[in-house]
Amino acid sequence: MSISLTEFEKDALTEIFNIGMGRAANSLSQMANDEITLAVPSLAVVTYEEAVSILTKTAGEKVCSVTQRLIGDFNADAILIFPENNSLSIVRLMVGDAYPGDLTEMEEEALTEIGNIILNACFGTLINIIGGDFDISLPSARTGACVHILEIEGNKSGEIVMLLYIDFILKNRTIYGHVAILLEGDSMPNFIRKIQEFLATL
Repeated sequence: MSISLTEFEKDALTEIFNIGMGRAANSLSQMANDEITLAVPSLAVVTYEEAVSILTKTAGEKVCSVTQRLIGDFNADAILIFPENNSLSIVRLMVGDAYPGDLTEMEEEALTEIGNIILNACFGTLINIIGGDFDISLPSARTGACVHILEIEGNKSGEIVMLLYIDFILKNRTIYGHVAILLEGDSMPNFIRKIQEFLATL
């Protein structure tokens, strides 16, 4: 499948997702009782194989993730991904805990809620702007090897991934993460059509 988003379309999507991140940051700031800034400095459109390679290099072998599925005019899985140590830092800074070692059950719940806020803001803003009828699944958290995190049922070799780079700024500390949006099978043409229809109205 060819990658056919133009630079103008990618710039428009980056702006849309930044609007969503702004909304997520407001919600997370209230949750943490501290100022949080979220931004998407760039967006890449890559193949599934390229996404695995990029994420393994930038996020490391072991990551924490939160996944939600979007079903409707086009189908996609959105995965919020942080290196494991960064995920622990985010959760503990926000909920005020400082336990050593792996994520506890409570911290996993907090990470799921953080992911739910960020991913819902991304999807919600996108849907509100481009229109369409969609259902969004409940979030699920997972820790493991980066390559396994992306192995979602229904996603196969050669599919297209929108890879959002995220700056998560909390308590004067910047933590870098990603949102990988895996577009299912024949969903890419429908997705591009929705974006083009929106841009035609501007």
